[in-house]
Amino acid sequence: MRMIMFILICIGFVHTGIAQVLPAQNTRILIIFDCSNSMYGLWESDSKYEIARRLVSKMVDSLERQNNVQLALRCYGHQKKYPPQDCDDTKLEVPFSKGNAWLIKSKLEKLKPNGTTPIAMTLEACAADFPDKNARNVVLLITDGKEECGGDPCAISAALQSKGITLRPFIVGVGQLDPAIKESFNCIGNYYDASTESSFNQVLNIIVTQVLNATTAQVNLLDKNGKPSETDVAMTFYDQNTGKQKYNYIHTMNNRGLPDTLRPDAATTYNLVVHTLPKVEKKDIKLTPGKHNVIALDAPQGFLKVQAGNGSFHRDIKCIIRQAKSTQTLDVMEIREQRKLITGKYDLEILTLPRTYISAVDISQSHTTTVTIDEPGVVNFQLSTPGITSILKEDKGLTEWVCNLSDTQLQETVKLQPGTYKAVFRAKGVKETLFSSQTTFQVQAGTSQKVIIR
Repeated sequence: MRMIMFILICIGFVHTGIAQVLPAQNTRILIIFDCSNSMYGLWESDSKYEIARRLVSKMVDSLERQNNVQLALRCYGHQKKYPPQDCDDTKLEVPFSKGNAWLIKSKLEKLKPNGTTPIAMTLEACAADFPDKNARNVVLLITDGKEECGGDPCAISAALQSKGITLRPFIVGVGQLDPAIKESFNCIGNYYDASTESSFNQVLNIIVTQVLNATTAQVNLLDKNGKPSETDVAMTFYDQNTGKQKYNYIHTMNNRGLPDTLRPDAATTYNLVVHTLPKVEKKDIKLTPGKHNVIALDAPQGFLKVQAGNGSFHRDIKCIIRQAKSTQTLDVMEIREQRKLITGKYDLEILTLPRTYISAVDISQSHTTTVTIDEPGVVNFQLSTPGITSILKEDKGLTEWVCNLSDTQLQETVKLQPGTYKAVFRAKGVKETLFSSQTTFQVQAGTSQKVIIR
Protein backbone atom coordinates (compact mmCIF):
# COMPACT_ATOMS: atom_id res chain seq x y z
CA MET A 1 0.00 0.00 0.00
CA ARG A 2 1.43 3.39 -0.97
CA MET A 3 1.68 5.90 1.85
CA ILE A 4 0.69 9.32 0.48
CA MET A 5 0.41 12.72 2.11
CA PHE A 6 -1.59 15.37 0.24
CA ILE A 7 -0.83 19.08 0.24
CA LEU A 8 -3.57 21.16 -1.36
CA ILE A 9 -2.65 24.74 -2.29
CA CYS A 10 -5.08 27.27 -3.74
CA ILE A 11 -3.28 29.77 -5.94
CA GLY A 12 -1.44 32.84 -4.74
CA PHE A 13 2.35 32.81 -4.61
CA VAL A 14 5.37 35.09 -4.42
CA HIS A 15 8.63 34.87 -6.27
CA THR A 16 11.06 34.48 -3.37
CA GLY A 17 13.08 31.36 -2.69
CA ILE A 18 12.09 28.29 -0.70
CA ALA A 19 13.65 27.75 2.72
CA GLN A 20 16.61 25.39 2.56
CA VAL A 21 15.90 22.34 4.69
CA LEU A 22 17.25 18.83 5.04
CA PRO A 23 14.85 15.95 4.51
CA ALA A 24 14.61 13.53 7.39
CA GLN A 25 14.19 10.56 5.01
CA ASN A 26 13.63 9.71 1.35
CA THR A 27 10.82 11.91 0.05
CA ARG A 28 8.92 11.94 -3.25
CA ILE A 29 6.88 15.03 -4.08
CA LEU A 30 4.27 14.80 -6.83
CA ILE A 31 3.25 18.28 -8.02
CA ILE A 32 -0.31 18.34 -9.34
CA PHE A 33 -0.79 21.52 -11.35
CA ASP A 34 -4.21 22.95 -12.17
CA CYS A 35 -4.33 23.90 -15.86
CA SER A 36 -8.06 24.62 -16.01
CA ASN A 37 -9.18 27.71 -17.93
CA SER A 38 -9.86 29.69 -14.74
CA MET A 39 -6.10 29.78 -14.11
CA TYR A 40 -5.87 32.57 -16.69
CA GLY A 41 -7.66 34.82 -14.20
CA LEU A 42 -5.70 37.83 -12.91
CA TRP A 43 -4.48 37.94 -9.33
CA GLU A 44 -2.44 40.94 -8.21
CA SER A 45 0.74 41.15 -10.38
CA ASP A 46 -0.12 38.55 -13.07
CA SER A 47 -2.38 35.65 -13.97
CA LYS A 48 -2.74 32.93 -11.41
CA TYR A 49 -1.10 30.46 -13.78
CA GLU A 50 2.01 32.60 -14.33
CA ILE A 51 2.42 33.37 -10.63
CA ALA A 52 2.10 29.68 -9.80
CA ARG A 53 4.41 28.59 -12.62
CA ARG A 54 7.17 30.99 -11.57
CA LEU A 55 6.96 29.94 -7.94
CA VAL A 56 6.92 26.24 -8.77
CA SER A 57 9.97 26.73 -11.00
CA LYS A 58 11.88 28.31 -8.12
CA MET A 59 10.58 25.66 -5.75
CA VAL A 60 11.71 22.69 -7.85
CA ASP A 61 15.16 24.25 -8.20
CA SER A 62 15.40 24.46 -4.40
CA LEU A 63 13.99 20.99 -3.83
CA GLU A 64 16.31 19.43 -6.39
CA ARG A 65 19.29 20.49 -4.28
CA GLN A 66 17.93 18.58 -1.32
CA ASN A 67 19.33 15.13 -0.68
CA ASN A 68 17.00 12.14 -1.03
CA VAL A 69 14.23 14.09 -2.78
CA GLN A 70 12.59 13.14 -6.08
CA LEU A 71 9.97 15.14 -8.00
CA ALA A 72 7.21 14.42 -10.50
CA LEU A 73 4.54 16.47 -12.28
CA ARG A 74 0.90 15.63 -12.98
CA CYS A 75 -1.43 18.13 -14.65
CA TYR A 76 -5.15 18.34 -15.32
CA GLY A 77 -7.33 20.52 -17.53
CA HIS A 78 -4.56 20.98 -20.11
CA GLN A 79 -5.42 18.54 -22.90
CA LYS A 80 -9.03 19.45 -23.76
CA LYS A 81 -10.68 22.86 -24.04
CA TYR A 82 -13.68 23.88 -21.97
CA PRO A 83 -16.40 23.81 -23.10
CA PRO A 84 -17.12 21.01 -23.64
CA GLN A 85 -16.18 19.47 -20.29
CA ASP A 86 -13.78 16.51 -20.26
CA CYS A 87 -13.46 15.10 -16.76
CA ASP A 88 -10.85 12.52 -17.83
CA ASP A 89 -8.34 15.28 -18.57
CA THR A 90 -5.51 14.34 -16.17
CA LYS A 91 -2.03 13.05 -17.03
CA LEU A 92 1.31 12.28 -15.40
CA GLU A 93 3.58 14.53 -17.47
CA VAL A 94 6.94 13.99 -15.73
CA PRO A 95 7.49 10.76 -13.74
CA PHE A 96 9.66 10.52 -10.66
CA SER A 97 13.41 10.72 -11.15
CA LYS A 98 16.41 12.57 -9.80
CA GLY A 99 17.55 15.71 -11.61
CA ASN A 100 14.33 16.35 -13.53
CA ALA A 101 13.65 19.92 -12.34
CA TRP A 102 14.52 21.31 -15.79
CA LEU A 103 11.99 18.95 -17.39
CA ILE A 104 9.22 20.03 -14.99
CA LYS A 105 9.97 23.72 -15.64
CA SER A 106 10.07 23.17 -19.40
CA LYS A 107 6.76 21.31 -19.35
CA LEU A 108 5.04 24.07 -17.36
CA GLU A 109 6.31 26.73 -19.77
CA LYS A 110 4.66 24.92 -22.68
CA LEU A 111 1.31 24.13 -21.09
CA LYS A 112 -1.71 26.39 -21.46
CA PRO A 113 -4.78 26.47 -19.21
CA ASN A 114 -7.67 25.01 -21.19
CA GLY A 115 -10.13 22.70 -19.50
CA THR A 116 -12.07 21.84 -16.38
CA THR A 117 -11.20 20.86 -12.76
CA PRO A 118 -11.41 17.09 -11.98
CA ILE A 119 -9.80 17.28 -8.52
CA ALA A 120 -11.25 14.08 -7.06
CA MET A 121 -10.36 11.96 -10.07
CA THR A 122 -6.83 13.39 -10.16
CA LEU A 123 -6.24 12.68 -6.47
CA GLU A 124 -7.43 9.13 -6.95
CA ALA A 125 -5.21 8.62 -10.02
CA CYS A 126 -2.08 9.99 -8.39
CA ALA A 127 -1.80 6.99 -6.05
CA ALA A 128 -0.38 5.01 -8.99
CA ASP A 129 2.25 7.66 -9.80
CA PHE A 130 4.51 6.58 -6.95
CA PRO A 131 6.82 3.63 -7.73
CA ASP A 132 6.62 2.10 -4.25
CA LYS A 133 5.90 2.89 -0.60
CA ASN A 134 9.54 2.96 0.53
CA ALA A 135 9.53 6.73 0.99
CA ARG A 136 7.42 9.60 2.24
CA ASN A 137 5.11 10.09 -0.75
CA VAL A 138 3.80 13.66 -0.88
CA VAL A 139 1.25 15.27 -3.19
CA LEU A 140 1.35 19.03 -3.81
CA LEU A 141 -1.86 20.13 -5.52
CA ILE A 142 -1.93 23.67 -6.89
CA THR A 143 -5.42 24.86 -7.80
CA ASP A 144 -7.52 27.96 -7.84
CA GLY A 145 -10.96 26.46 -7.45
CA LYS A 146 -13.29 23.70 -6.49
CA GLU A 147 -14.17 20.32 -7.98
CA GLU A 148 -16.09 20.79 -11.24
CA CYS A 149 -16.73 17.20 -12.33
CA GLY A 150 -19.14 16.01 -9.66
CA GLY A 151 -16.43 14.11 -7.81
CA ASP A 152 -16.11 14.13 -4.03
CA PRO A 153 -12.53 14.87 -2.86
CA CYS A 154 -13.65 14.27 0.73
CA ALA A 155 -14.89 10.79 -0.16
CA ILE A 156 -11.64 10.06 -2.03
CA SER A 157 -9.76 11.20 1.05
CA ALA A 158 -11.75 8.87 3.29
CA ALA A 159 -11.35 5.95 0.88
CA LEU A 160 -7.58 6.42 0.64
CA GLN A 161 -7.31 6.61 4.42
CA SER A 162 -9.31 3.43 4.86
CA LYS A 163 -6.73 1.68 2.65
CA GLY A 164 -3.89 2.98 4.78
CA ILE A 165 -2.94 5.91 2.56
CA THR A 166 -2.22 9.01 4.61
CA LEU A 167 -4.09 12.09 3.47
CA ARG A 168 -2.66 15.13 5.16
CA PRO A 169 -3.56 18.20 3.11
CA PHE A 170 -2.46 21.75 3.69
CA ILE A 171 -5.02 24.01 2.06
CA VAL A 172 -3.82 27.55 1.34
CA GLY A 173 -6.40 29.90 -0.13
CA VAL A 174 -5.12 33.19 -1.58
CA GLY A 175 -7.05 35.90 -3.38
CA GLN A 176 -10.77 36.17 -3.86
CA LEU A 177 -11.77 32.59 -3.15
CA ASP A 178 -15.46 32.14 -2.53
CA PRO A 179 -16.22 31.28 1.14
CA ALA A 180 -18.10 28.19 -0.04
CA ILE A 181 -14.94 26.93 -1.78
CA LYS A 182 -12.89 27.50 1.36
CA GLU A 183 -15.49 25.64 3.38
CA SER A 184 -15.38 22.70 0.96
CA PHE A 185 -11.70 22.20 1.75
CA ASN A 186 -12.27 21.71 5.50
CA CYS A 187 -13.08 18.02 5.14
CA ILE A 188 -9.84 17.45 3.24
CA GLY A 189 -7.34 19.08 5.58
CA ASN A 190 -5.96 22.19 7.28
CA TYR A 191 -6.91 25.44 5.59
CA TYR A 192 -4.61 28.50 5.44
CA ASP A 193 -5.80 31.82 4.09
CA ALA A 194 -3.28 34.24 2.51
CA SER A 195 -4.64 37.52 1.17
CA THR A 196 -1.53 38.69 -0.75
CA GLU A 197 1.23 37.17 -2.86
CA SER A 198 3.87 38.09 -0.26
CA SER A 199 1.96 36.56 2.65
CA PHE A 200 1.70 33.31 0.74
CA ASN A 201 5.48 32.90 0.80
CA GLN A 202 5.44 32.48 4.57
CA VAL A 203 2.74 29.83 4.38
CA LEU A 204 4.56 27.94 1.64
CA ASN A 205 7.79 27.94 3.67
CA ILE A 206 5.89 26.43 6.59
CA ILE A 207 4.54 23.69 4.35
CA VAL A 208 7.88 22.85 2.74
CA THR A 209 9.56 22.84 6.15
CA GLN A 210 6.94 20.51 7.51
CA VAL A 211 7.35 18.15 4.57
CA LEU A 212 11.16 18.04 4.50
CA ASN A 213 12.78 19.27 7.66
CA ALA A 214 13.97 16.91 10.37
CA THR A 215 11.75 17.10 13.45
CA THR A 216 12.51 15.64 16.87
CA ALA A 217 10.44 15.05 19.97
CA GLN A 218 10.64 13.64 23.46
CA VAL A 219 7.89 12.25 25.67
CA ASN A 220 8.02 13.47 29.26
CA LEU A 221 6.18 11.18 31.67
CA LEU A 222 5.74 13.44 34.66
CA ASP A 223 5.73 12.38 38.29
CA LYS A 224 3.66 14.14 40.95
CA ASN A 225 6.30 16.87 41.18
CA GLY A 226 6.13 17.58 37.46
CA LYS A 227 9.53 15.99 36.77
CA PRO A 228 9.99 13.64 33.75
CA SER A 229 11.18 10.74 35.88
CA GLU A 230 8.84 7.94 34.77
CA THR A 231 10.06 5.53 32.08
CA ASP A 232 10.28 1.90 30.87
CA VAL A 233 6.73 1.65 29.54
CA ALA A 234 5.34 0.97 26.07
CA MET A 235 3.72 3.82 24.12
CA THR A 236 1.82 3.97 20.84
CA PHE A 237 1.48 6.91 18.47
CA TYR A 238 -1.69 6.86 16.35
CA ASP A 239 -2.34 8.92 13.23
CA GLN A 240 -5.27 11.02 14.44
CA ASN A 241 -6.59 11.36 10.91
CA THR A 242 -6.73 7.63 10.07
CA GLY A 243 -6.77 6.05 13.54
CA LYS A 244 -3.96 3.71 12.47
CA GLN A 245 -0.83 2.96 14.49
CA LYS A 246 2.18 4.96 13.38
CA TYR A 247 4.89 4.09 15.93
CA ASN A 248 5.36 1.77 18.92
CA TYR A 249 8.20 2.42 21.37
CA ILE A 250 9.42 1.52 24.85
CA HIS A 251 9.95 4.81 26.67
CA THR A 252 13.65 5.13 27.43
CA MET A 253 15.94 7.47 29.33
CA ASN A 254 19.14 8.31 27.44
CA ASN A 255 22.64 8.20 28.90
CA ARG A 256 22.14 11.69 30.36
CA GLY A 257 19.08 10.60 32.30
CA LEU A 258 16.63 12.45 30.02
CA PRO A 259 13.76 11.10 27.89
CA ASP A 260 15.29 9.83 24.67
CA THR A 261 14.84 11.68 21.37
CA LEU A 262 12.32 10.46 18.77
CA ARG A 263 12.09 11.44 15.11
CA PRO A 264 8.40 11.40 14.19
CA ASP A 265 6.89 12.67 10.95
CA ALA A 266 5.91 16.30 11.57
CA ALA A 267 3.23 16.16 8.89
CA THR A 268 0.98 13.97 11.03
CA THR A 269 -1.27 14.91 13.94
CA TYR A 270 -1.00 12.25 16.64
CA ASN A 271 -2.91 10.65 19.46
CA LEU A 272 -0.55 9.13 22.03
CA VAL A 273 -1.36 6.22 24.34
CA VAL A 274 1.13 5.38 27.10
CA HIS A 275 0.50 1.83 28.30
CA THR A 276 0.75 2.41 32.01
CA LEU A 277 -1.79 0.79 34.36
CA PRO A 278 -4.24 2.33 33.74
CA LYS A 279 -3.18 3.90 30.44
CA VAL A 280 -2.71 7.65 30.01
CA GLU A 281 -3.50 9.44 26.77
CA LYS A 282 -2.84 12.71 24.97
CA LYS A 283 -4.74 13.69 21.84
CA ASP A 284 -4.36 16.20 19.01
CA ILE A 285 -0.56 16.37 19.18
CA LYS A 286 0.73 18.75 16.50
CA LEU A 287 4.50 18.92 16.10
CA THR A 288 6.40 22.05 15.09
CA PRO A 289 8.46 21.02 12.06
CA GLY A 290 12.21 21.52 12.21
CA LYS A 291 12.23 21.91 15.99
CA HIS A 292 12.54 19.77 19.10
CA ASN A 293 9.08 19.13 20.55
CA VAL A 294 8.29 18.13 24.13
CA ILE A 295 5.18 16.01 24.68
CA ALA A 296 4.27 15.91 28.37
CA LEU A 297 1.79 13.63 30.14
CA ASP A 298 1.03 13.22 33.83
CA ALA A 299 2.03 9.65 34.72
CA PRO A 300 2.97 9.46 38.44
CA GLN A 301 3.39 5.83 39.45
CA GLY A 302 3.98 3.63 42.47
CA PHE A 303 4.15 -0.10 43.13
CA LEU A 304 1.78 -2.74 44.49
CA LYS A 305 2.91 -6.00 46.04
CA VAL A 306 0.62 -8.68 47.49
CA GLN A 307 2.02 -11.40 49.72
CA ALA A 308 0.69 -14.14 51.99
CA GLY A 309 2.47 -14.23 55.33
CA ASN A 310 5.91 -15.79 55.24
CA GLY A 311 4.92 -19.18 53.84
CA SER A 312 4.84 -20.61 50.34
CA PHE A 313 1.33 -22.08 50.12
CA HIS A 314 0.02 -19.19 47.95
CA ARG A 315 2.54 -19.23 45.14
CA ASP A 316 -0.12 -20.07 42.53
CA ILE A 317 -2.82 -17.65 43.72
CA LYS A 318 -3.71 -14.67 41.51
CA CYS A 319 -4.93 -11.20 42.37
CA ILE A 320 -7.37 -9.15 40.23
CA ILE A 321 -6.68 -5.40 40.24
CA ARG A 322 -9.42 -2.86 39.56
CA GLN A 323 -9.55 0.89 39.94
CA ALA A 324 -11.48 1.79 43.07
CA LYS A 325 -15.26 1.38 42.64
CA SER A 326 -14.80 0.05 39.10
CA THR A 327 -16.02 -3.35 37.87
CA GLN A 328 -13.52 -3.49 35.01
CA THR A 329 -10.46 -5.68 35.45
CA LEU A 330 -7.29 -3.63 35.05
CA ASP A 331 -4.75 -6.43 35.49
CA VAL A 332 -4.20 -9.86 37.03
CA MET A 333 -1.00 -10.58 38.95
CA GLU A 334 0.31 -13.50 40.95
CA ILE A 335 0.97 -13.34 44.66
CA ARG A 336 4.50 -12.04 45.37
CA GLU A 337 4.71 -10.31 42.00
CA GLN A 338 4.94 -6.53 41.83
CA ARG A 339 2.92 -4.17 39.63
CA LYS A 340 3.61 -0.56 38.69
CA LEU A 341 0.40 1.48 38.80
CA ILE A 342 -0.63 5.08 38.26
CA THR A 343 -1.03 6.68 41.69
CA GLY A 344 -4.54 6.42 43.15
CA LYS A 345 -6.80 3.90 44.88
CA TYR A 346 -7.43 0.32 43.77
CA ASP A 347 -9.70 -2.56 44.76
CA LEU A 348 -8.19 -6.06 44.97
CA GLU A 349 -9.89 -9.41 44.54
CA ILE A 350 -7.49 -12.19 45.58
CA LEU A 351 -8.49 -15.63 44.33
CA THR A 352 -8.06 -17.47 47.61
CA LEU A 353 -10.66 -19.90 49.01
CA PRO A 354 -12.79 -18.12 49.95
CA ARG A 355 -11.90 -15.01 47.94
CA THR A 356 -10.26 -12.11 49.73
CA TYR A 357 -11.48 -8.57 48.93
CA ILE A 358 -9.49 -5.47 49.88
CA SER A 359 -10.84 -2.05 48.98
CA ALA A 360 -9.25 1.36 48.37
CA VAL A 361 -5.59 0.32 48.44
CA ASP A 362 -3.61 3.55 48.06
CA ILE A 363 -0.71 3.67 45.58
CA SER A 364 1.57 6.67 46.06
CA GLN A 365 4.45 8.12 44.02
CA SER A 366 7.61 5.94 43.91
CA HIS A 367 6.44 3.93 46.93
CA THR A 368 5.78 0.20 47.19
CA THR A 369 2.47 -0.55 48.89
CA THR A 370 2.55 -4.09 50.32
CA VAL A 371 -0.70 -5.90 51.05
CA THR A 372 -0.35 -8.96 53.27
CA ILE A 373 -3.04 -11.60 53.58
CA ASP A 374 -3.15 -14.66 55.84
CA GLU A 375 -1.28 -17.76 54.79
CA PRO A 376 -3.78 -20.54 54.05
CA GLY A 377 -4.03 -23.88 55.76
CA VAL A 378 -3.91 -27.15 53.85
CA VAL A 379 -6.84 -29.53 54.40
CA ASN A 380 -6.70 -33.15 53.26
CA PHE A 381 -10.27 -34.40 52.93
CA GLN A 382 -10.99 -38.12 53.17
CA LEU A 383 -14.48 -39.40 52.29
CA SER A 384 -15.83 -42.74 53.42
CA THR A 385 -17.82 -43.07 50.20
CA PRO A 386 -18.29 -40.95 47.05
CA GLY A 387 -20.84 -38.22 47.59
CA ILE A 388 -21.86 -34.58 47.20
CA THR A 389 -19.72 -32.36 49.44
CA SER A 390 -19.91 -28.59 49.86
CA ILE A 391 -17.42 -26.61 51.94
CA LEU A 392 -19.01 -23.67 53.77
CA LYS A 393 -17.35 -20.98 55.90
CA GLU A 394 -18.94 -19.48 58.99
CA ASP A 395 -18.35 -15.79 59.64
CA LYS A 396 -20.28 -13.63 62.14
CA GLY A 397 -23.29 -15.96 62.14
CA LEU A 398 -23.44 -16.15 58.35
CA THR A 399 -22.54 -19.12 56.15
CA GLU A 400 -20.69 -18.63 52.88
CA TRP A 401 -20.21 -21.22 50.16
CA VAL A 402 -16.55 -21.79 49.41
CA CYS A 403 -16.26 -24.73 47.02
CA ASN A 404 -17.48 -28.25 46.19
CA LEU A 405 -15.35 -31.38 46.41
CA SER A 406 -15.22 -33.99 43.67
CA ASP A 407 -18.17 -36.39 43.74
CA THR A 408 -16.03 -39.28 42.48
CA GLN A 409 -12.80 -39.06 44.48
CA LEU A 410 -12.35 -40.21 48.06
CA GLN A 411 -9.35 -37.98 48.76
CA GLU A 412 -8.83 -34.32 47.88
CA THR A 413 -6.52 -31.54 49.11
CA VAL A 414 -7.72 -27.94 49.32
CA LYS A 415 -6.03 -24.70 50.50
CA LEU A 416 -8.38 -22.66 52.70
CA GLN A 417 -8.00 -19.33 54.44
CA PRO A 418 -8.00 -19.42 58.27
CA GLY A 419 -11.46 -19.69 59.87
CA THR A 420 -14.30 -22.01 60.88
CA TYR A 421 -15.72 -24.33 58.20
CA LYS A 422 -18.36 -26.99 57.72
CA ALA A 423 -18.20 -29.86 55.28
CA VAL A 424 -21.82 -30.73 54.37
CA PHE A 425 -22.06 -34.21 52.85
CA ARG A 426 -24.57 -36.65 51.40
CA ALA A 427 -23.61 -40.02 49.98
CA LYS A 428 -24.05 -40.20 46.23
CA GLY A 429 -26.62 -42.99 46.12
CA VAL A 430 -28.79 -41.70 48.96
CA LYS A 431 -32.12 -40.18 47.87
CA GLU A 432 -33.20 -38.52 51.12
CA THR A 433 -32.08 -35.06 52.27
CA LEU A 434 -32.24 -36.09 55.94
CA PHE A 435 -29.20 -38.29 55.42
CA SER A 436 -27.02 -35.18 54.96
CA SER A 437 -24.22 -34.81 57.51
CA GLN A 438 -21.91 -31.98 58.47
CA THR A 439 -18.39 -31.89 59.84
CA THR A 440 -17.08 -28.74 61.51
CA PHE A 441 -13.36 -27.97 61.42
CA GLN A 442 -10.94 -25.10 62.02
CA VAL A 443 -8.26 -23.94 59.62
CA GLN A 444 -5.16 -22.21 60.91
CA ALA A 445 -2.64 -20.31 58.81
CA GLY A 446 0.36 -22.31 57.62
CA THR A 447 -0.83 -25.65 59.02
CA SER A 448 -1.88 -28.95 57.48
CA GLN A 449 -4.63 -31.27 58.73
CA LYS A 450 -6.83 -34.22 57.80
CA VAL A 451 -10.64 -33.99 57.83
CA ILE A 452 -12.61 -37.23 57.63
CA ILE A 453 -16.10 -36.96 56.16
CA ARG A 454 -18.70 -39.70 56.74
